[in-house]
Amino acid sequence: MRVLIITALLAGCLAGPALAQPVDVAGVKYEPTADVAGQKLQLNGAGIRYKAIFKVYTAGLYLNAKAGTPEAVLANTGPKRLHIQMLRDIDGNELGKLFTKGMEENATREEFARAITGVLRIAEIFAAKKKLSTGEHFSVEWIPGTGTVVYVNGARVAGEPIKEAEFFSVLLKIWLGKAPADALLKDALLGIQRSSGRQGN
Repeated sequence: MRVLIITALLAGCLAGPALAQPVDVAGVKYEPTADVAGQKLQLNGAGIRYKAIFKVYTAGLYLNAKAGTPEAVLANTGPKRLHIQMLRDIDGNELGKLFTKGMEENATREEFARAITGVLRIAEIFAAKKKLSTGEHFSVEWIPGTGTVVYVNGARVAGEPIKEAEFFSVLLKIWLGKAPADALLKDALLGIQRSSGRQGN
């Protein structure tokens, strides 16, 4: 009997650490892994986009290998996923314009020109949605050999993927570029945790 108990204890120890738990960001759960194009990606980081003191949305970045710098993220040629969930209502046209502005500010003129088809397409997708309400979400995935695919509330947006590889990199620069939408969110997506000192609902 004692041998059986010891064997059971050893088996429990050898089973490895407990499975990673979802990361809670302002009540939004980000799973530790995500499946994209048949590959298991890991959550690189997740955080909150603030405007003044107000929480606008949460964002989580999934990669096939951890990356702690923007350069490492952009150099990764594997599949990627950026998932965003709204914490406030926002007009679709306004969001599309903010994304376009963010891409233009963080990309070189040449990068922006090469990504223009995707820039126009993402603005069109949000304009068609008209409004993103609190609790709604969207994902943008880069799939090598396929292109960039957009999902809104879990449903794939109709139409062909955005083929240009430059587009997804330019899109990520909204959050990871030299003039990020939110510096603390940039750190969070890179897995760097800092005290925000922010207050708000």
